[in-house]
Amino acid sequence: MALKWIGGHSSSILCLNVNSEGLVASGAERGELTLWDGGGTPTGQLQLPEADDVTSVVFSPCCPTRLYTSHGETISLLDVRSLKEPVECFHVNEEEINCLSVNETDNFLAAADDSGAIKVIDLENKKVTRSLRHANICSSVAFRPQRPQSLVSCGLDMQVMLWNLQKARPLWTTNLQECEPQENGPQSAGQFFNPPLAHSLSVASCGNLFVCGAQDGKVRIFRVTGVKFERELEFQGHSLGVSQVLFMPGAYWLLTGGNDGKVLLWDVNSDVGKQLKSPAKSLQRRKAHAPASTRKDGKLNKVASNEHTRVLPKVTIEHGEKVNWIACAEIKGSKKVLVADQSSSVSVYPLPQ
Repeated sequence: MALKWIGGHSSSILCLNVNSEGLVASGAERGELTLWDGGGTPTGQLQLPEADDVTSVVFSPCCPTRLYTSHGETISLLDVRSLKEPVECFHVNEEEINCLSVNETDNFLAAADDSGAIKVIDLENKKVTRSLRHANICSSVAFRPQRPQSLVSCGLDMQVMLWNLQKARPLWTTNLQECEPQENGPQSAGQFFNPPLAHSLSVASCGNLFVCGAQDGKVRIFRVTGVKFERELEFQGHSLGVSQVLFMPGAYWLLTGGNDGKVLLWDVNSDVGKQLKSPAKSLQRRKAHAPASTRKDGKLNKVASNEHTRVLPKVTIEHGEKVNWIACAEIKGSKKVLVADQSSSVSVYPLPQ
């Protein structure tokens, strides 16, 4: 059974984030923002102007008291020690923002929006330094740890892109739909009706591995090598769309949340760890055994078709509600997964040690 954190919101919670000191921020519909201590007690609440939905909350990796929030087309910087008026506001996006990401040196902030734009703000000079673009809604953007100039993004155009802030064009792009098997059959028919619109991204703490969750229920893990990336692993994660993915800190443990009301914990250490320890050798090995149909032009390499059957979740949480956001927090010495859904409460589940 989940522990419920209540009393912080009156509307559906849309996003969560946890700082290095265990403080949790949650954003909800109608401009509601709440801070929680590890025991689930609200320690601060703020009603943001215009009552726009709070769609993303991100703590600064360098300064745990700095909290970036997106509401409507606005980004507000808040000081959690005194949750009052925003310290600073940025109005650089033209449509509703879906996702924020701050790089680990806290000097660039990326904001992805409904127009497909990603506005990258230089936080020291307080100005937009790059405007990147998807062809449709950009649903998620994430800076890569240990590479403060590098970020990945995905969107409802089914594109996953790798960017470097020194260039306005993506370094590498993959279309998830073009990577699917083309045989006629139930899977390809289902694919037609349920295309892999990309919803969520998360980068592992090594910076070389990232995961994407999509509308077709699949979880895809990619490995970045230089200025491109290739598919490392793909498996069926949920019976409906994968709304949220989250690499946990440290080892390659992965949380996914879906529209099927499930939260799943995966251990992909054995599946990706070998390749990561020796990327050059594994790349040569895969090339040597690559089928003739392997593509080299930014389309995904074909991976064995039975691959998704052998990756099974270590823990299945039957949450029961469509998942809006997931976060991981250490509370009283043990890891917990925090889940936001259509309700006004945060659900907290223990994770195995």
